[in-house]
Amino acid sequence: MSQDPSQLRPMLRKDGFTFKQFFVAHDRCAMKVGTDGVLLGAWAPVANARRILDIGCGSGLIALMLAQRTPEQVQLDAVELDASAANQADENVQASPWADRITVHQQDIVSWSEQCEKRYSLIVSNPPFFAPGTASASTERDNARSTATLDHPTLLRCAAQLIEEEGLFCVVLPEESGEKLISLALAEGWHLRYRYDVAAYAQRPPNRLVLGFSPTKGETLLERLAIRDEDKSYSADWLSLVTDFYLFR
Repeated sequence: MSQDPSQLRPMLRKDGFTFKQFFVAHDRCAMKVGTDGVLLGAWAPVANARRILDIGCGSGLIALMLAQRTPEQVQLDAVELDASAANQADENVQASPWADRITVHQQDIVSWSEQCEKRYSLIVSNPPFFAPGTASASTERDNARSTATLDHPTLLRCAAQLIEEEGLFCVVLPEESGEKLISLALAEGWHLRYRYDVAAYAQRPPNRLVLGFSPTKGETLLERLAIRDEDKSYSADWLSLVTDFYLFR
């Protein structure tokens, strides 16, 4: 039976979000804990991951979720441009069970990728997607959401510099932005290996795409998820995806 959405509210606090194994404070981050980050953190294929990179980690949410899902030998780097967000991400990491596995770097990913000698089997990003000039509630939120701070061609180039030949680069984006990224990535020599169409409700078109690209050719796995059923309760598929993280009561 689907969980009553009202029973999920105690997980969310004004200053952060409580998961089963960790707490994510986000009061000093422009981008708060949200469905997009949870989607990517719960979905990203980790079976063969040896080293993981989170580009634009914000509060550290996705890095923490991936640390929970992977064995103790897997190391994670999380890069964040904004100093306040990076500091909060580091505090969240230090308060988690995986402080010895996650390293937060407060730096521009372009500069960091030029200096980094590591290669990653899994790279994830919940990247900016609004065109510059799309206003929101704060300058910090504008910067976090706008491609002026990290446009998609630059993101693809950084990922290409840092990924292993058999690695995966995974992102979550609104449907329109995701379609554009697919075209751009294919033109840059990437291969689409995973496409996860996510709809807010059953019987409605997808409004989010979770995508997995690789430098290596292979079959493309296509899946679809509806977060809620038509009666507005959470779907069984969504509950199954997040069961290791959400505090269902």
